[in-house]
Amino acid sequence: MNEGRSTNGTAQRSWLERLSHVLLGEPKDREQLIELLRDAQQRQLLDSDALAMIEGVLQVSEMQVRDIMVPRAQMVVVDRDAALQEILPVITESEHSRFPVIGDSRDEVIGILLAKDLLGYFVTGRHTVFNVRDILRPAVFIPESKRLNVLLKEFRASRNHMAIVVDEYGGVSGLVTIEDVLEQIVGEIADEHDIDEDAYIKKHSDFNYTVKALTPIDEFNSYFGSDFSDEEFDTIGGLVVHDFGKVPRRGEALAIGRFRFKVLHADNRRIHLLQVTMRTQEDEIEQPTLSGES
Repeated sequence: MNEGRSTNGTAQRSWLERLSHVLLGEPKDREQLIELLRDAQQRQLLDSDALAMIEGVLQVSEMQVRDIMVPRAQMVVVDRDAALQEILPVITESEHSRFPVIGDSRDEVIGILLAKDLLGYFVTGRHTVFNVRDILRPAVFIPESKRLNVLLKEFRASRNHMAIVVDEYGGVSGLVTIEDVLEQIVGEIADEHDIDEDAYIKKHSDFNYTVKALTPIDEFNSYFGSDFSDEEFDTIGGLVVHDFGKVPRRGEALAIGRFRFKVLHADNRRIHLLQVTMRTQEDEIEQPTLSGES
């Protein structure tokens, strides 16, 4: 009798579990899971930040390095034979902390230069002859097809923050950093360029500013004393995209009137953040330029 009751009880629980799964709408695939999570957020069981990070984690597991890498043409690199005086402008202009060092071409990456490793050459009394080869860190090479979740584990295990991406023929196709991967999960990571949430414009000097792309044109005009028309575009980002004739990539720059706009953050759909530099009348009209790294 006891065995029969036990068997009946197991069967009843199994039936109830199956029924509850049907009634509760157990997700059958990733799309249904996301819908349930979004419904939970609407019912305030999850906040919007938590939902965004969960969706980011799910997305990262399906993305490859080629989806987020900085393309080869936009890599900011240092030549292996460059003098210290030639390297410093590259570092200050790009404001990055790591740089691929190349040989005869961008396909020959011989190592990674960390900006902080140059500090020792500015110590008073040091007379060591500078050779960038003496302070190079090993470069890590990965294929375009590597999954982002796998790459993130490797970054954490090796403590590397940058990897050089190669195509199937062994040529360099770009680079990717740990920040690029993390931003797919947590969103854009704040840095020295970022602006307070309730502000549009951040002043660094009389000639250098950081401006959100969503800054209304009338507010931009009021701040800088400019006269851009807001009849066709509402935001300064819309104006810049129009003048580029496309959605620009991070690092591209364009001169409009007395302003130079450099893209600090952007995705495939829109600009997020701009560096605005005041230009003098003597400056020549500049064409869009390519540079960039994460």
